[in-house]
Amino acid sequence: PACKNQRKTKQYSLEFKRSAVEMSHEDDVQVQQVAERLDIHLFMPSRWRKEYREGQLKPSRGCSFR
Repeated sequence: PACKNQRKTKQYSLEFKRSAVEMSHEDDVQVQQVAERLDIHLFMPSRWRKEYREGQLKPSRGCSFR
């Protein structure tokens, strides 16, 4: 029988992740604020920023973050 308590992982689009990263790079914006605005777990913007730095998230046109 199937397990009743299976965890469902939320899948976010690449564009959503890029938007979160872009938002987190704005002046005077903290990762916690981004997570609250997007109603996502605090860990996610930090993870996506790391993925961005490692080249796993391609930047939107015109963006050149550190």
